[in-house]
Amino acid sequence: MTASEKPSTKGQAWFCTTGLPSDIVVEVEDMTFHLHKFPLMSKSRKIHDLITEQETNHSSAARIQPAGTETQSVPEEIEEDDEIAEEHCHITFADFPGGSETFEIAAKFCYGVKIDLSSSNVVSLRCAGEFLEMTEEYSEDNLISKTEKFFSQFVLKSIKDSIRALKSCERLMPLAETLGITQMCIDSVVASASSSDPALIGWPLSDPGANDATTRGSDSKQILWNAIGTGGKRKGVSRGVTRGDPWLEDLARLSFPVFKQLILALKNTDTRPEVIECCLLYYAKKHIPGVSRSSRKSLTSSSTAVSEAQQKGLLETIILNLPLKSRSKSSAATRFLFGLLRTANILNASEVCRDTLEKKIGSQLEEATLDDLLIPNYSHLNETLYDVDCVERMLGHFLEGLEERNDAATIDGRSPTLTFVGKQIDGYLSEIASDANLKPERFYNFAHSLPEQARLFDDGLYRAIDIYLKAHPRTSEAERERICGLLDCQKLTLEACTHAAQNERLPLRAVIQVLFFEQLQLRHAVAGSFMSAEAAIDGGRPSGGGMEEEAREKEGSGTWSVAERENQVLRLDMDSMRTRVHQLERECSTMRKVIAKIDNKAGPQGGRGWRASLGKKFGCKFKTQVCDSREQAVVDTRKGRPHQHQPPHAHAHNE
Repeated sequence: MTASEKPSTKGQAWFCTTGLPSDIVVEVEDMTFHLHKFPLMSKSRKIHDLITEQETNHSSAARIQPAGTETQSVPEEIEEDDEIAEEHCHITFADFPGGSETFEIAAKFCYGVKIDLSSSNVVSLRCAGEFLEMTEEYSEDNLISKTEKFFSQFVLKSIKDSIRALKSCERLMPLAETLGITQMCIDSVVASASSSDPALIGWPLSDPGANDATTRGSDSKQILWNAIGTGGKRKGVSRGVTRGDPWLEDLARLSFPVFKQLILALKNTDTRPEVIECCLLYYAKKHIPGVSRSSRKSLTSSSTAVSEAQQKGLLETIILNLPLKSRSKSSAATRFLFGLLRTANILNASEVCRDTLEKKIGSQLEEATLDDLLIPNYSHLNETLYDVDCVERMLGHFLEGLEERNDAATIDGRSPTLTFVGKQIDGYLSEIASDANLKPERFYNFAHSLPEQARLFDDGLYRAIDIYLKAHPRTSEAERERICGLLDCQKLTLEACTHAAQNERLPLRAVIQVLFFEQLQLRHAVAGSFMSAEAAIDGGRPSGGGMEEEAREKEGSGTWSVAERENQVLRLDMDSMRTRVHQLERECSTMRKVIAKIDNKAGPQGGRGWRASLGKKFGCKFKTQVCDSREQAVVDTRKGRPHQHQPPHAHAHNE
């Protein structure tokens, strides 16, 4: 067939319009090919043997069917486009590699037509050449040698083409496996992946609701509670995540058995864990519905057709093959791992699978956000809204890993990683504190599991305790004192101390401690201001000789007299502040004595009337205030409007 001689298709029949009558019909699947014996016999030993065997058989009705092949000599006359075709031979290939589409390309090759080889069809043509016995020994420049040359020189040189060729092997089993094509594709992918730089691959999981780790230091994105930064983050803060390399898309199209075979080969080599992790998680994103937030919103029809048992098997295989430790960590990867954990809980995956995932997340807990930690509780054994036990286990894995790493990146003896996780845990405590089913013992144990050095300030912990006591008004006095015992009043900021001093939900002992340390902070603040003022005055006072010279230079200007008057005013102010501090100290001492007497008289019920007694004794009023976890100001419940804080000393004395 020359370039001007083109095949034509009539329904399910394929004709070669050479001007010569066809003398053989080949059936492949549902397609009938009307061809000529000579071009096929010149390239294919199998077709040559079948036709020769038929011609030696003197019975025109004889049918030959060797190894799934049927031949039939049927004299027919078919008039098609004014051509008379006398067909003498009929061959049927029941299981032709690649189907009718591949046979069509192989037939064109037999006719000398130039064919276009690609990574998608080269494997099927190689298998077709093997099936038709189109070897180099039978005919020069045959199909097998052509396809093998293209496969080795072009396909195996590219990881994308190797993956596409591997995908085409799936419908050519077991012939592709027997010829070693599948293993060659896997070896090529492994060699390319093991030498690739994970930084060039990029993280393939992009979520529009993701919080980038670089935004954590922004104060404008922190949740404020009564003007106190809690370390939590507002929802909806997002930044883009780099898309992955395009070959991951091709990798995700592999069937699960072939993909599993490839992953095992990657793990048996020195491939970096980050590359294996990217491959596994991207495959999970494409095949397990509900893992990422985007797939929760819209599930494809192909993913919903997968049964729950298949999803569970795929999920467990992916999780159990995840590298436990990887050098590259990102908030996007951690968020996706939390999605896997939620899916594992829903599908009731094995305990080993969930433990492995919890350890993996715990090793990079510093990349988690507050939204990630809020894992719904799917267990009927636990009544809490969120899975507190799971988060506590992950925190334990994180602390164990921190000790093993012996984190050297410390500031003033503190690990920034541990400090950040401490803020996140305090934010998590504030979120779960309003759960009516959260028992005091459970709240205390979880809050106590965080090391003391994880908190620079206890404002976040105080916020969580305040919310818990508000949501659980029936908590006993002993339980309230135990929970408040978690607080280190020395680590409360002045704003938190001011709020706690007027908080009627706190036990009496906790309020006294807060008042004491608030007074101590005020004293240190005043002393610091005195030292700064004295240093400024001493630094601005000239020496004796210099003063006389400067006075002579500025004679008549009156500059020095003005400066002297300003210094006198500063000294008077400082004396007044010293007097005020001494008064506050005496009043605080008197308050301690009065409170001690009230405690002795009131006994176990001493927490109710001590505020009224103090009011009568000192003429000061303690206003009933509540802590609103969503507002930045303290709300006065008596007046029903925001109440601005008075100066710090007004809480200790009301004149």
